[in-house]
Amino acid sequence: MILKTFSKGLARMLHDGDIAVIPTDTLYGIVGSALMPDVVEHIYAIRGRSRRKPMIVLISSPDDIAVFGIRLSKKQREFLDDLWPGRVSVALRCSSNRFWYLHRSTRSLAFRVPASAVLCRFIEKTGPLVAPSANPEGRKPAYRVGDAKNYFENAVDMYVDGGTLKKMPSTVIKLGRRGIQRIRDGAVPFSVIERRWLRMNGQ
Repeated sequence: MILKTFSKGLARMLHDGDIAVIPTDTLYGIVGSALMPDVVEHIYAIRGRSRRKPMIVLISSPDDIAVFGIRLSKKQREFLDDLWPGRVSVALRCSSNRFWYLHRSTRSLAFRVPASAVLCRFIEKTGPLVAPSANPEGRKPAYRVGDAKNYFENAVDMYVDGGTLKKMPSTVIKLGRRGIQRIRDGAVPFSVIERRWLRMNGQ
């Protein structure tokens, strides 16, 4: 089924373990609960994604990071509060074996608070969501919900039509205790992010 908007019913479905394709602040994503290992593995299988590659987790607030056993330093939290909401995904150290199914032995998880107030409110209801782009590994991104439906058909429980999305994927950075590192170029130039970091640290 294709919905026109996010709904309470869809939020309950995702909270309970279903999978959906939704418009994000960048591209269409195929999403499911980040707290359910079976759901995460199902998304890996549907996309044909390499099991060695972690997926980005969408959260509604930096507070959600604590759910994954990650403690932020004061400097890290201040930087994330300044950076988010935004189209930047941030990889943080995650050493918990409990979340192996997410970090895939990399001991690192990437999070993003989307640059969409509507989507953030939706995630408040669903809980954290894994959100790789809605296309099989190596295929062209789905710019319209129909493209995603052609890829996945009935393997996905629900689709949300957000119109045509031809945006860049998020920029991905690594945030350590001492600084930041570029991982993937994307929607926000790394130079802009770096200037924010330097400004906050008086450099």
